[in-house]
Amino acid sequence: MKTLRRFLYKEILTAVAFVTVAFLALFFFFDFVDELRWVGRSATGAYTVSAALMMVALAIPNHLYELLPITVLIGTIFVMARLVQSSEFTIMRTSGLGPWRALRTLLVLGLGFVVLTFAVGDYVAPLTERASQLLKARVQGSITLGHTGAWLKERQPSNIFFVNVGALTGRGEMRSVHIFEFGDHGLVSTTRAERGQVGQDGHWELANVERNQYQVRQEPPRIERQNLPAFRWATGITADMVSASLLKPDTMRTIDLFQYIRHLNANDQTSQKYEIEFWRKVFYPLSCLVMVVLALPFAYLHFRSGGIATYVFGGVMAGISFFLLNNVFGYIGNLQNWAPWLTAAAPGLIYSALSLAAFGWLVLRR
Repeated sequence: MKTLRRFLYKEILTAVAFVTVAFLALFFFFDFVDELRWVGRSATGAYTVSAALMMVALAIPNHLYELLPITVLIGTIFVMARLVQSSEFTIMRTSGLGPWRALRTLLVLGLGFVVLTFAVGDYVAPLTERASQLLKARVQGSITLGHTGAWLKERQPSNIFFVNVGALTGRGEMRSVHIFEFGDHGLVSTTRAERGQVGQDGHWELANVERNQYQVRQEPPRIERQNLPAFRWATGITADMVSASLLKPDTMRTIDLFQYIRHLNANDQTSQKYEIEFWRKVFYPLSCLVMVVLALPFAYLHFRSGGIATYVFGGVMAGISFFLLNNVFGYIGNLQNWAPWLTAAAPGLIYSALSLAAFGWLVLRR
């Protein structure tokens, strides 16, 4: 049985690797063609063909994370269909590879793909995506979110602070920072800084600061104006939180998403979008298990000559539909305010039901 398992794993891993490389090469080509339109048009004039190639290369881990469940499905279907057509799977069945043993064998392999998907999505892809954004900021100017920048909120024991960061440079430096401090009697102070960065001790180091303090409880009320070359602001808003507010949530690690959600909830801010993305990070790697179970019934079908292409095409369509359904449920759940964990788990649950139904009908009943 070890020999059969080793043979099956080798065939599936080879097929999945081949399909993955093919898809990544296709995405690399499309991304590179799309990036070519920006070459020479950046504000700094530094966006060259080599920079575009680097941007596209840094996007590969993120594509790999998104494609792995699909390529696992396609590769496993192809191997199963080919083994059936050549009667090799029939020999395996007569050698003791029953339906439940075959299912356990594929689930063990699926767990390996789960670990790989999680590692790529939680460690490799966030690093390369952040490097890509910083490279884009260096060659195009800065990272920004619309025309108003990113807004953050922090509730401290005495007052509430609303913070606006206009942009983030390639070196991680904040530009056009505005801090509005509110107390029990209204606006307490406003701070505007040309630039700033988060120090090692967590304090914000601001430069070229214009600070206004509103003395509303004095008679008569007055405003104290200060122009400071540097100002230190004690806050719990970290550099990762600033980056999270300016970057897409799907580029963040699971632990960073969790901490950012806690920060939003502690300051009475909506976190629906980030909670959905957090649960997607949790459930998406598990979809590799769903895909290997969905591919198993193909080993119990009868194929005519040349019929493999039809079933592989069906696997491609099933994988694409899963990817689309996963994205659609994320948007609908955010709009309809569904439970985040259910929104993220729904596509996997639907395909799990389909997989088990197909396994029960084609394998156990027939």
